[in-house]
Amino acid sequence: MNVLIVDDDQTNLIIMAAVVRRVDDAEPITYSNPLEAARWLDANEPDLILLDQMMPDMDGLALLQRIRQNKRLDTVPVVIVTADTSAETRIRALDEGCSDFLTKPIIIPEVQARLRNLLALRQSRALLRDRAALLAEEVQRVTAALQRQGEELVLRLSCAAEYRDPETGAHLERMSRYSRLIAEAAGYDADFCNDLLKAAPMHDIGKIGIPDLILLKPGRLSEAELPIMRQHAVIGHRILADSDVPLLRMAAEIALSHHEKFDGSGYPNRLSGAAIPVTGRIVAVADVFDALTSTRPYKRSWSLEAARAYIEQNRGTHFDPVFVDAFLSRWDKVCEIHHAHLDDHLTDLHPMDF
Repeated sequence: MNVLIVDDDQTNLIIMAAVVRRVDDAEPITYSNPLEAARWLDANEPDLILLDQMMPDMDGLALLQRIRQNKRLDTVPVVIVTADTSAETRIRALDEGCSDFLTKPIIIPEVQARLRNLLALRQSRALLRDRAALLAEEVQRVTAALQRQGEELVLRLSCAAEYRDPETGAHLERMSRYSRLIAEAAGYDADFCNDLLKAAPMHDIGKIGIPDLILLKPGRLSEAELPIMRQHAVIGHRILADSDVPLLRMAAEIALSHHEKFDGSGYPNRLSGAAIPVTGRIVAVADVFDALTSTRPYKRSWSLEAARAYIEQNRGTHFDPVFVDAFLSRWDKVCEIHHAHLDDHLTDLHPMDF
């Protein structure tokens, strides 16, 4: 352990260095010039500092004050070595962050005992600091593992839903990427945008609870069938809600709210405006745009321009204007995502009523 000794008297430096060497595992570093010692401290961190009080250019208390202003050194014990035994000097030194005092002329056994105690305390604090760092690292590791498990669970549930849903995996890929793109363009942070990318594919997980006669019907649903189909939002929320995994909680929110409309005419709760969760408002734009540009059992796909026009026309009614504008501001990237993740089957690009 390194012990910095600062004293303008060379004899005192030699004596204190010899005393330090008698302490197990301690190595002295000496400076007779306090300004040079201060510069050394700017780049180094000793385990203990011994400062003479009466020195030219910068006295011990001034150097102590400079040491305590350096956050890197704020836990290093500092001992003032002084012949001044006045209460005023000691109180001022304690106020500045002094750890202990040694009175001149020094008593070598006393100095050795104090050095051992202070270095042992320094070592204990270092061990606690390292242990705290290890615990923080372990917490980070466990948190990351839970995050990966949550992401895997979301992926597996999304795959399970695909087996019952006529929508393709490419749809999930595109709409989740559109969702992240919108969030990025709207200024949300990277963590939120990436979580949205992973949670958005769960938006229609509730369709696993819809009867096949309705879910797989190759045509438009009847007035009696529509309310049953719309229950998928509530079913999806029930499947995902109340999880300890943040990603699943976001997915539950999306499942319940992505069919709400900005003007309050959506379902299942007829929410409007800011009452609709941000995630639901973002995914609504992404999901409808991709649904329009995809072939379904009941419709042909629209062209990208026709789908864009639909989104613009429904700005402020179906969709939040903020997220429509964000979506359209990245139009080149939207087209890139669409073409990079095409469905396995060919699509007819003639627009039809959605």
